[in-house]
Amino acid sequence: MINRLKRAEIEQSQTWDLDSLFSNDNNWQHAYDEFSKQLPKLDAYEGRVTESAKSLLEVLTYQEELQQQIVPIQSYAHLKSAADGTDPNNQELSGKTSRVHSRILRAFAFIEYEIAQLSKDELEQYFNEEPVLREYERFITMCQTNKNHLLSKETEHVLASLSETLQAPYTIYKQSKAADLNFSSFTDDKGNEYPLSQALFEDKYELSSDPSIRRNAFVRFSEGLRNYNHTFASTFAIEVNRQVQESQLRGYSSVIAMLLDDQEVDQDTYHRQINTIYEQLSPHMQRFAKLKKRILGLDEMTFADLKAPLDPNYNPEMSFDEAMDVIKDALQVMGSDYVSMIEKAHEERWVDQADNIGKQTGAFCMSPYGYHPYILLTWTNMMRGTFILAHELGHAGHFYHAYQNQRIGTSRPSKYMIEAPSTMNELLLADHLLKQADSNEMKRFVILSLLGTYYHNFVTHLLEAHFQREVYLLAEENVILTTSKLNELKRETLKGFWEML
Repeated sequence: MINRLKRAEIEQSQTWDLDSLFSNDNNWQHAYDEFSKQLPKLDAYEGRVTESAKSLLEVLTYQEELQQQIVPIQSYAHLKSAADGTDPNNQELSGKTSRVHSRILRAFAFIEYEIAQLSKDELEQYFNEEPVLREYERFITMCQTNKNHLLSKETEHVLASLSETLQAPYTIYKQSKAADLNFSSFTDDKGNEYPLSQALFEDKYELSSDPSIRRNAFVRFSEGLRNYNHTFASTFAIEVNRQVQESQLRGYSSVIAMLLDDQEVDQDTYHRQINTIYEQLSPHMQRFAKLKKRILGLDEMTFADLKAPLDPNYNPEMSFDEAMDVIKDALQVMGSDYVSMIEKAHEERWVDQADNIGKQTGAFCMSPYGYHPYILLTWTNMMRGTFILAHELGHAGHFYHAYQNQRIGTSRPSKYMIEAPSTMNELLLADHLLKQADSNEMKRFVILSLLGTYYHNFVTHLLEAHFQREVYLLAEENVILTTSKLNELKRETLKGFWEML
């Protein structure tokens, strides 16, 4: 059995290069200290943010400068922690960043409050006097829209000051998952032993063609999670109750209404999406599961078999370098600027592909404003990973180009739209691979890979949303969210969708 490596043992070529942010921690600390000195200067504007069009423009300009200064500081600390959450130094950087973020929210709290007090006539007058204010119109409009949900100026200041404490549940969850959550190795039916991590489970073992590998890995994975059953449940319950209390304090009809308000999405869209997937997609996915059981000759269809490959004898391998070349060819239609970005991502090490102890699981793309994007994933030399890489490069391409043409405050869309560019990349990749395919096996592989994307977007995430909605409804009815209650809700969500399992 090959043991998982520590971060220091990973080859540099498999890691991202953070030098565009900071070349070392000392330079980061210097920038952190300098930024901390700049924040108090904002206090001089308190009480006079909207006394004139000129003062409003000055405040928003300075606020924007501070936002851009903090971007590399927060990004560097987050990326270091994501790469290895067990490193005490990375934990310290993350802690300092969390603390300064709390100070930023406290410093910015009065700006939103004072802008919200302006009348529409006053705003229109200010726009006429200082036309440049139009470039900040989205932020100003959001301040006005949130007016009815703002608390008193003093209360908003206190809540901002306590943001680090109020975000503790999520911080604890992330740190526990990255630094403390470990899984025992497992064996297949031939006695071969395999190391296990969340990344290896999600990106390799649950996709294995060998039932004993899929199922035994699932058992060990579940055992590892169960060791933190009560800790994670309690942490989640605290976070849910915090959100419920805040929504009530701010006068929202529900916590869901508060969360959707920030994304500029109405509740009808939210509920319709969940209900449609849960009720109308379920029969088709159950048919798909039955098809897998029959074709693979399984004795029974278990939850661990849902992602089993339909074509178990065809699972092509592909190196990271080969994958980047394929993606570059597939996305030629996006234009030379886009292809150039992909080349830079490869040559300049924007992607962290290693699997090491302490690394954050899953995949993400962080796009710091004013800098190039960074992508985290775990490369397992499986061609399926090419779709994941193309997906994250879709996020990278979106923000890399948006940031070159938009201000920091207007460059990010609602999360309801944020997956569109990344999913489109996967469709373009699939189209390219199908045209290049020289066998029926490859064509089936591409189609099944797209079904995997569909499964992830419209089954995994929507079932999570269904579960979350049920949790919020119970929390608002003052039901105590115990470990057993949360497990029961999760089971009901899965059972309702996968009735035949």
